[in-house]
Amino acid sequence: MKKVAFCTLGCKVNQYETNAMIEQFIKKGYEIVNFEEKADIYIINTCTVTNMADRKSRQMLRRVKEINSEALVVACGCYAQVAKEELEKIPEIDLIYGTNEKNKIANYIEEYIKNDAKGTDDAKENVPNASVTDVMYQKEFLDFGTTLYTEKTRAVIKVQDGCDRFCSYCIIPYARGHVRSRKPESVIEEIKKIAKEGIKEVVITGIHVASYGKDFKEDIGLIDLLEKVNEVEGIERIRLGSIEPTIITEEFLERLTKLEKICDHFHLSLQSGCDETLKRMNRRYTTEEFRKSTNLLKKAYPNASLTTDIIVGFPGETDEEFEKTYNFLKEIDFYKMHIFKYSQRKGTKAAVMPKQIDGNIKEQRSRRLIELSDQNEKRHNEKYIGKEVKVLFEEKEGDYIKGHTTNYMVVKVPYIEIENTIERVKIEKVENLELIGKCQKAKFI
Repeated sequence: MKKVAFCTLGCKVNQYETNAMIEQFIKKGYEIVNFEEKADIYIINTCTVTNMADRKSRQMLRRVKEINSEALVVACGCYAQVAKEELEKIPEIDLIYGTNEKNKIANYIEEYIKNDAKGTDDAKENVPNASVTDVMYQKEFLDFGTTLYTEKTRAVIKVQDGCDRFCSYCIIPYARGHVRSRKPESVIEEIKKIAKEGIKEVVITGIHVASYGKDFKEDIGLIDLLEKVNEVEGIERIRLGSIEPTIITEEFLERLTKLEKICDHFHLSLQSGCDETLKRMNRRYTTEEFRKSTNLLKKAYPNASLTTDIIVGFPGETDEEFEKTYNFLKEIDFYKMHIFKYSQRKGTKAAVMPKQIDGNIKEQRSRRLIELSDQNEKRHNEKYIGKEVKVLFEEKEGDYIKGHTTNYMVVKVPYIEIENTIERVKIEKVENLELIGKCQKAKFI
């Protein structure tokens, strides 16, 4: 039995697609092993959202030969899609596949191995070592079918691919193509099968999930899909991936709040709290519009955790503009913020903008926002000391077992066997931005 190892970089969509690729190999009789173990084939599902992501992708690809010099090394995904020529220069890489090739990657690799074994030039030409089709011409959602290989307690469900926003800093539309939505019946079929496996939580995700349904002839949007998912028996929690703030309207929330399985954690990608910077980023909303969205959410979900992404050091960001962002973030009072230092991406408008920001300034601004994020998270967590919360327990960590609340706070209790169960926990203290408590099931309360 041949062994295959995977490494996933980047977003939840990549995580879903890796799970789907793993399932392809399992069906063909391969054994899936940890990435650090010796395998016959190593597949790195790459990310290209930042220069750091590119660098990490290259590092992981080069590391493989140190584990097994005879292994077949495969690069696939977003970085492979936009930088095929760059990856072809790395001698450790044997095969390169783009984002459109993932849904049949096991077949492609087997065909390559079969032809390579023949040893003739004609055979090798029949199956090239690089296959990257132009995703910009892809009009239909490439459906992997039902993917049952997932985490024990939470399943990521990909419902959408591509993005038509073309933010000035972002390479992802070129790596993923235009908006393509998955048929609702396909989504529901997969979730029903996931529920039968005992999975209690699904995460609805996509490259730009707020645009779900915009490519359909029928009038179907994200809220229509969520209403269908909410009806699936066995699923107890529905968590949304990153969503565009403009989707949050009174009408949307009126329907959303009727869905009892929706988790009160919302990740709204902001990127900047300054209107001038947002305009240069081509984000298509203002801080006032964003403020309105968050106020609606807080009113609809009083205990909601709001999280976001922020880019510091975008071209032209003055000290005054950064201070506007800092003050806006303090006002919105996010539970947690993911801070990124602006990274030039070749092929984007922002890469050639004037007034690129010095690395030291980016670092200083990043530290200030990380400090603010940590303060916010600690303060929000401390509000729960002495209170009772419901936790979906996921995995053992040392002497504890940990999981998440509906609003995505990390909670740990002394270990007992309660994986994949939702239990009531009374919070006693906060340690390292995590809530520590005792579980009713253990008769501690």
